[in-house]
Amino acid sequence: MTVTWEEAGWERVATGVGRCRLPGWDCTAGLVLGEGSALVVDAGSSLAEGARIRARAQELAGHRVTHLALTHPHFDHVFGAAAFPDAEVFAAVGMDTAFAYEREELRRDAIRGGLPAPHAEEAAAALAPPRHLVSGEWTLDLGGGRQALLANVGPGHTAYDLAILVPGAAPGDREVVFCGDLVEESGEPQAGPDAVPSQWPAALDRLLALGGEDALYVPGHGAVVDAEFVRGQRDELAARFGVSP
Repeated sequence: MTVTWEEAGWERVATGVGRCRLPGWDCTAGLVLGEGSALVVDAGSSLAEGARIRARAQELAGHRVTHLALTHPHFDHVFGAAAFPDAEVFAAVGMDTAFAYEREELRRDAIRGGLPAPHAEEAAAALAPPRHLVSGEWTLDLGGGRQALLANVGPGHTAYDLAILVPGAAPGDREVVFCGDLVEESGEPQAGPDAVPSQWPAALDRLLALGGEDALYVPGHGAVVDAEFVRGQRDELAARFGVSP
């Protein structure tokens, strides 16, 4: 029996591309389907949430999740990563160091953010360094003519910001860009102690160059937006942080 995107708990964005908004922190997880492969973008805030994302992705794909891309090292995006033990994991270069040396801070941040302490401790202990580190761009061949381009566009929201560009697979499809928290729609972009504010507007310039004017931009939190929204947020951040245009 064929399962629809909606029945599996996903919002279809383009042919073979979807996303879901997770409860709690309104964090986005993405899904890109290839031929015999499936790429998940971000893993949720706990091992249990990661397992739910994996199950929903596999229900729709009809096979296991083969690839996982992590957009940046914040608990609500990475603490579910260990629930994807069979996936090839990709992240921006430097994420391995962040996981090795900032694990305790991630755990504390998760608890401050409202994740129950046992869940935070379990996820932090299980967090493993990504196997594949992206320093520039990395093209994934997902089969059936489907590709995804992983691009290290940071620093900005963090020192390790990865974006994922998915070209259209059918006539009329728009390109889709998963932005991580470089872009937020449901609230003001959050600049924590690991942000690089002076470089954030330039990261959004790179993001816009990657996707172009007609792409759909999927933020780390909130609804799908267009290039005009991203450009407006870029200008707001530049003004907020005193960065020259």
